[in-house]
Amino acid sequence: MALTSKMAYASADEMIFGTAKKPVTTKRGLVIGGGHVYPQVVPHPRPGSEKTKKTLLREYERANGDALERCVVVGHPALVIENEHVFQMTWNPEWGGEIAAQTAKQMDDYLAKYGLKAAHESTVADIRKPDMVHMRESEHTQKIIESFKEVTKYADWVGIETMGGKEVFDYAIIRHDIAGCLFGIAVLGSSDMEWMWKQIVAICNKNKCIPGGDTNCSEANTAMFMAGGFLSKDVPHTFAALCRAICAGRSLVAIEQGATGPTKDCAYENPIVKAISGVPITTEGKTCACAHAHLQGNLIGAVTDIWSNEAVEYHDMFGGTTTAVFAEILGDDVAAMNSAIDLGYAKQYQEILVNCDKYRDTHSFIVAPDNAWQIGKAIVDNSKSYYNRAKAAAIKAGELIQGDPKMKLTAFEKEALEKSMKELRALPEDDGKFIDMCLKKYKDVKGFIPAAYGF
Repeated sequence: MALTSKMAYASADEMIFGTAKKPVTTKRGLVIGGGHVYPQVVPHPRPGSEKTKKTLLREYERANGDALERCVVVGHPALVIENEHVFQMTWNPEWGGEIAAQTAKQMDDYLAKYGLKAAHESTVADIRKPDMVHMRESEHTQKIIESFKEVTKYADWVGIETMGGKEVFDYAIIRHDIAGCLFGIAVLGSSDMEWMWKQIVAICNKNKCIPGGDTNCSEANTAMFMAGGFLSKDVPHTFAALCRAICAGRSLVAIEQGATGPTKDCAYENPIVKAISGVPITTEGKTCACAHAHLQGNLIGAVTDIWSNEAVEYHDMFGGTTTAVFAEILGDDVAAMNSAIDLGYAKQYQEILVNCDKYRDTHSFIVAPDNAWQIGKAIVDNSKSYYNRAKAAAIKAGELIQGDPKMKLTAFEKEALEKSMKELRALPEDDGKFIDMCLKKYKDVKGFIPAAYGF
């Protein structure tokens, strides 16, 4: 397969929130990337509600309905609701299908009654665990495919957080082994995505559903969370930033197989993906503090098209239920973005968002629009293989971090980055040699079956 070899944007200056080179239109008329940003709330069911299909349907009916109602109450004109499958929704494909159908009906009703334009993303769970089941030949894999066949009948678009390469990545990350992380994310993960997304896109085309995108939540986000905040030293922040650059090419595979965006919100590599592909992206920032802490708060919204809260468990708050409250907060956030667009101050507002967080951490630094574009350029300029482009992305990210005097690093972080850069530059140029080396090096990692990735 020919890999992407050209940037969608001529420069980072062209990139702005609310506008994408390749906008996508949903069933109820939202044009994602067509000039404005939309809010996305992600309800999560309470423990226990998943015990039966009936109780789970009722939980989502309430959680989604509260979010839709709050938008009408406070006057927000549009909303995206993402329902990320809990295990039971994918293991029992008809459950996920019925919840998607129920959500679509709720949105149709709110459009007819109030004129509220809403869209539904259904994210099928990747219930494959490489150390437990075969990634291609297992009942778990078939359940995933069947789930896509069900939810694509009703959802506006679909996504997944694929797990390919995680067994090797987990082995490598605790050893600060950048070559192992590169192999797990870029080679194994990309190979798995290519195999999976060919099928997802075919199913979407058959059912007239938008194939959205993927995320490297299972690996690059793991590195980011292990790096943690400024009190953690389990994984260097610079190491996690290199993993993020590596995974951009992996997430791009979905687009290369026919996905069109909107992409998954937890893919913090999305600014790089947008710079390369031009598809609309979803990002999560300060409003996802309900799900986890991170260091990209405002900056990650600089080129977004949908603004998300990642996930919030359905509960009561003083201001209403969590889904209602976060729908309102997210709607207020995008109202400010859209006002900046309408008043002609989008670039100034973008500059404020970037300035908030660019030099707070290396992870936010590399996904700032200017650096995201440069990392994207390194990817397309090295399109010989999944391995070559990911290695080039990591080296470029490291060079950017080392080359900007405003990006302050501790001695610990400097040493970690220098070590990783030295190891990256020492890796073979030929992807075949690298793969052969890794197949030998990681052959005894629990759950690693080369044939499950086509090797």
